[in-house]
Amino acid sequence: MISFFVSVLALIVGYMVYSKVVERIFGADPNRPTPAITMEDGVDYVALPQWKIFLIQFLNIAGLGPIFGAVAGAMWGPAAFLWIVLGSIFAGGVHDYFSGMLSLRHGGESITETTGRYLGNGMKQFMRVFTIILMVMLGAVFIMGPAKILDGISGGAGGGVTMWVWIIFVYYFLSTILPIDKLIGRLYPLFGVAMLFMAVGISFIMFKDGLHIPEITFDSLYNQHSSPETFPLFPMLFVTVACGAISGFHASQSPMMARCMTNEKQGRSIFYGAMITEGVVALIWAAISMSFFGGVRELNETMVQQGGNAAWVVSEISHSLLGKVGGVLALLGVVAAPITSGDTAFRSARLIVADFMKSDQGPFKNRILISIPLFAAGYALTLIDFGVVWRYFAWTNQSLATVVLWVVTAYLIEEKKQFWVSLVPAVFMTAVATSYILVAPEGFQLPVMIAYGVGFSVALLLLAFTLFKVYRSKQAPAMQLVK
Repeated sequence: MISFFVSVLALIVGYMVYSKVVERIFGADPNRPTPAITMEDGVDYVALPQWKIFLIQFLNIAGLGPIFGAVAGAMWGPAAFLWIVLGSIFAGGVHDYFSGMLSLRHGGESITETTGRYLGNGMKQFMRVFTIILMVMLGAVFIMGPAKILDGISGGAGGGVTMWVWIIFVYYFLSTILPIDKLIGRLYPLFGVAMLFMAVGISFIMFKDGLHIPEITFDSLYNQHSSPETFPLFPMLFVTVACGAISGFHASQSPMMARCMTNEKQGRSIFYGAMITEGVVALIWAAISMSFFGGVRELNETMVQQGGNAAWVVSEISHSLLGKVGGVLALLGVVAAPITSGDTAFRSARLIVADFMKSDQGPFKNRILISIPLFAAGYALTLIDFGVVWRYFAWTNQSLATVVLWVVTAYLIEEKKQFWVSLVPAVFMTAVATSYILVAPEGFQLPVMIAYGVGFSVALLLLAFTLFKVYRSKQAPAMQLVK
C-alpha cells in the first residue's frame, strides 16, 4: 500500500512542480485575448467558468481508458504504477498542456491544423484523415461499452443492448450539434458527481478493508502477465494503459476547451491538471484490480476466465465493495466516463471537418450536414466486434499521441524554447508505437527482438534528425554573418 500512496503523492508533486516548468517554457500570458472573447459565436466559442471547463475536459478525456485500461494494465503487475506516474507527469501532462495551449494561441484550431503549421501540409492532410477515423472509431467504441453495462444494470429489460445503443446515439447526436453550454455544459457536472463517487468510494473501501496492494520492488518489476511471450511488458503495457498516462485522444478534445477559456493561465489546471487527475483514477483502478482478487496472478486468472472482459471485473468489484445500491451508482460513474468521451469525440470530429472545409458552424444546417455522415460511419463500426475495434483504437490512439509530441517539439524548436520536455517522451513513444504494431497480435506478429530493433532504430533516427536540425538552425545565423 506504501507504493500506492507514494504514487499518488508523486502525481500531486508532479503537478505542483513540473506543470509550472512546462507553463514557464510555453510562456502563458494572462493579458492575451482568448478565442472565447475574440471569436465568440454562441455555439463552439463560448466563455465558460474555469471550474466547468476543467470538469468538462476531465470527463472528455477520462473515458473507459483509465478504468478498463488500468484493469488490463494491472495484469503486468506493479510496473503499471510506474508507467501511470511517469507517463502522466512527463508525457501525458506535457502532451495535453501544449496541444491545448497551441490551439488557444491559434484561434482554437483543431490538432490537425496545428500539425500542418509545424510539420507541413503533407502531415496535415494525413492527420485530417487519421484523426477523423480515430474519433469515429472511439465514438463507436464508447457506444457499445456503456450500452452493455446499462443493459446489465437494467437486467436486459426493454429492447436490450440495441435499445441502449439507440438512446446513446440520440444523445451523442444532440451533444454534437447543440451549443456546448446547452447540453454538455449542464450535464457534465452531474456525470462528474457519479465519477467522483466511484473513485472515492472504491478507494475508501479498499483502505478500510485493508486489501493488500502489491509493492513496487526490484523483484516485482517483471512481466507478471499470464501470457508474457504474447504480451511483452514493452510495448504492450504502454499502449494498454493510455488514458491514464498519455493518450492522443486528449489532443483532439483540448481545442474544444481552448475555445471556452478566458485566460491563458487557466491552461495549467485545465489541461495538465485534468491529466494528473485522470492518472489518479487509473492508479485507483490498477491498485484495486491487483488486490481485490488476491494478487496479480489471481487477476490474470480471472481475466482469462472472463475472456479479457474488464467490464465484468469493474462490475464485480463495484458490487462487492459498495453493495447493490453503491455498485449501481459506481457503475453509472463508469458509464458516464465513456459517454462523456464518446459525445465529444463526435463533436471534435465535426469541428475538424468544419476547420478544413472552412464551414461556419453557426448555422444549424451546416452542423447537421457534417454530423450525419460521421454518425453513419460510427453506426457501421458498432456492428464490428468490440474487441477488434478497441485493439486497433489503442494503437491508433498512441500513434496520434506520438505525432502530437513531435508537433510540440517542432514548435518549441521554432520558438527557440526548451524542446527537451517534449523531445524525450516523443522519442520514447515513437519506439512504443512502432514496436507495438510490429509485435502485436493485431499487427505484424514479428518476433520481439526484431520489433524492438526496428522500433528503437526509428526512434533514434528521428532523434538524430531533430538534433541535426537544431544544430543547423544554430549555425545558420553565424553563416549569414560571415556572408
